[in-house]
Amino acid sequence: MSDNIQATGVEKSEVAVAKAQDFWTRNSKVILAVGVGLLVGVAGYWGFKHFVTIPKEEKATEAMFKAEDYFRMDSTQKALNGDGQYPGFLKVISEYGSTKAGNLAHFYAGSCYLKLDDNQNAVKHLKDFSTDAKQIQQRAYKLLGDAYADLGQSKEALENYKKAAHHFEQDQTASAEALFMAAYLAGNVIKDQKEAVSLYTELKQKYPMTQQGFEADKYLALLGEYNVN
Repeated sequence: MSDNIQATGVEKSEVAVAKAQDFWTRNSKVILAVGVGLLVGVAGYWGFKHFVTIPKEEKATEAMFKAEDYFRMDSTQKALNGDGQYPGFLKVISEYGSTKAGNLAHFYAGSCYLKLDDNQNAVKHLKDFSTDAKQIQQRAYKLLGDAYADLGQSKEALENYKKAAHHFEQDQTASAEALFMAAYLAGNVIKDQKEAVSLYTELKQKYPMTQQGFEADKYLALLGEYNVN
């Protein structure tokens, strides 16, 4: 009995091996092609990252360091256009726009144009910028609000002030400032009293210890709202 069971087990193993061999015979070329393709893909990605992407990022960062210095010194034109020896943010964008440094250069360029009262270009560059760094993105939304407000595009300004107010609420000072700008714009420029009251109320409730939070009651009173909790 045991010999029969053992023989059956051996037969099954032999059948399994035969099936495997048959599968390999019929599909070996496909399997090898897929394997080689995966190896080539992985090697290509690694090579591109280490020999193209990373060096390009490093070059972009190096190219931008002097422009950042000029930005900190409030030398706006040199920060934007360079000084003849070192490139400005616009050159970095032109040559390294696909890099992280090139992306950040859009933020700097938008800030520079805002200082120069060139709001159209400020909007263009700030809209081209995006980051996962919430505090910087919050600042970009606030600057977009300022640029749109100066252009007289009040609805777009309001939208971006609200984005700034809600994007990184851990920074209470920046969030309260953006929320106040949104409320003021809604009440005094757009003349949307309901929206203004809602925003001032939110400001008072969320950030009561900020300067804008202290002043919220005064602006609510000007809108005919008293004792808002």
